[in-house]
Amino acid sequence: MTEGRPRIVFMGTPEFAVASLNALLEKGFEVAAVVTVPDRPAGRGRKITFSPVKEYALKNHLTILQPEKLRDPAFITAISDLKADLFVVVAFRMLPQVVWSLPPLGTFNLHASLLPQYRGAAPINHAIINGEKRTGVTTFLIDKEIDTGKILLSCETAISPDETAGSLHDRLMEMGASLVVETAMGLAAHSLRPVPQEMVPVSLLKPAPRIFPADTVIRWDETAERIHNLVRGLSPSPGATAMLKKGSAVLRLKVLGSHICGESIDTKPGILTVKEKSRLFISCRDGSIEILSLLPEGRKKMTAAEFLRGFDTSGWQLVLPSLS
Repeated sequence: MTEGRPRIVFMGTPEFAVASLNALLEKGFEVAAVVTVPDRPAGRGRKITFSPVKEYALKNHLTILQPEKLRDPAFITAISDLKADLFVVVAFRMLPQVVWSLPPLGTFNLHASLLPQYRGAAPINHAIINGEKRTGVTTFLIDKEIDTGKILLSCETAISPDETAGSLHDRLMEMGASLVVETAMGLAAHSLRPVPQEMVPVSLLKPAPRIFPADTVIRWDETAERIHNLVRGLSPSPGATAMLKKGSAVLRLKVLGSHICGESIDTKPGILTVKEKSRLFISCRDGSIEILSLLPEGRKKMTAAEFLRGFDTSGWQLVLPSLS
């Protein structure tokens, strides 16, 4: 450990983790190695791609470890030989105890929620989908379960009524990077007191599991507020899904931007209405939703006005999935 800055092994994969790794380097921490996922083929061409964390590590000449299995004896030996004081984990895989118990200062994780709420893989999406007004980031010591360890630090922020998962992701990414630095310095100085997470009845816990395609489907017989929250909670990715049908033709859409309208356009949910040749409305249980931006299958993102200039809605009907 040098000048109160512990020697670190950093573990992470997506862009969200890159900000924290960058913040540690900018603050003078020694990063002994970066652990990230193995390279995988991706996209239509199945081209081998690197994780954002690996891309950053390569540009900054950091040692990179990419184990297929975290219990691999060769990986355990390699990471032990680094003699790190602290492991920092941001958006990575669940670690076995044989890994997280190695460093003398422990292993901590950055999570994009105010724990114990929204444990799981998609806390940002679920917080918005559920209409939360506030969220934040939390650092905690890793233990044997997922996102249940003792809390070190947290930071809270408001969620605006029209904020999307994309904009909240970016804000929490920067907040989290600062919190990671503060946590690493606090652990090195032995000034942090880990606190057990609040005991909340299971019935009151709000989970944040991984989002699957079936979870993205818009149910137009829901309330306008719930539909709007789903849209913004899945924007820009993976996008809230709607499907139009005309005879045997089918068009899938990703709805990326919406607005709640006060009055009902139609008494029956799922009716398409075009106003002023450039505004697209869809009725729901208690009003209507105006579609602001969307992504038709096989095309680029566009505004509703751009979509309507090249698409005649006559005869097209929304496929209405059941609430069950």
